[in-house]
Amino acid sequence: MPKVTCFGEVLWDVFPTYKKIGGAPLNVALRLQSFDISTNIISRVGIDRKGRELLDYISKNGLDISLIQIDNTYKTGCVNVNLDSEGSASYEIKCPVAWDKIEATSASIESVRSSDAFIFGSLACRDNTTKNSLLKLLKFAEFKIFDVNLRPPFYSMELLLNLMKKSDFIKCNDDELNEICSALHFHSESITNQIHFLSKHVQVKQICVTKGKDGALLLFNNQLYNNNGFKVKAVDTVGAGDSFLATLIGALLKRTPPEFALRQACAVGALVANKEGANPKLTQSEILDFIKQSRKH
Repeated sequence: MPKVTCFGEVLWDVFPTYKKIGGAPLNVALRLQSFDISTNIISRVGIDRKGRELLDYISKNGLDISLIQIDNTYKTGCVNVNLDSEGSASYEIKCPVAWDKIEATSASIESVRSSDAFIFGSLACRDNTTKNSLLKLLKFAEFKIFDVNLRPPFYSMELLLNLMKKSDFIKCNDDELNEICSALHFHSESITNQIHFLSKHVQVKQICVTKGKDGALLLFNNQLYNNNGFKVKAVDTVGAGDSFLATLIGALLKRTPPEFALRQACAVGALVANKEGANPKLTQSEILDFIKQSRKH
């Protein structure tokens, strides 16, 4: 069985009328675990009620919580989420919080060293403590997956380039890809051209770009794969990209051909967007039925 370690923020997504547990690395980890992939997460919560509730939820969903550190000073992270009329989300991310202070412990180093893949994002690097811990852990990772997650003002192009050049696999959305290429003075209307440019610039052979309801493109060892997505009515898009990434990486680790891995990932992303919150329960039969039904239309 493949083993994956995720790194970064665990938090509460606070919507206008309810709250849900989230954070991109946690969303990815929970979805991977639901697909029977042994998954650990390295993070940090406060010594408060929200932190206890978060740990309890994570544990009940089958994830090991031994690498989630407890902070005596900073509170558990919260994000205020606003949804527009189409379900697209904007975020107000509170700072500093416990996950800004993640430490690179001997146990977390061992988890990264023994994993088939190490998944991390850019948001966790907004504080030097967590950023330096990530940079240390990357030295021990066999296969490094960078989930670009641009949340202004918590990133710089210098940081993004540094992390991309250390990575083996990059995932971003089409807006993020365009922003990065523009900053590198490459201007093209073609996502394909942008992907090939970025691949050459940072020397990464595996890049996946999501396009919302229009699916995704995957550059996998010089071959480009495309999926046009699955049509659903979006309830909210929070966590859809995270479940997409988890499904894609899980399938690729199990040696699923890239074309089929991409199709599964797009299907799961659509199903999550069609439900409330970042981590709705999905069964394998539900996913397969959804793909079969979509083919008939």
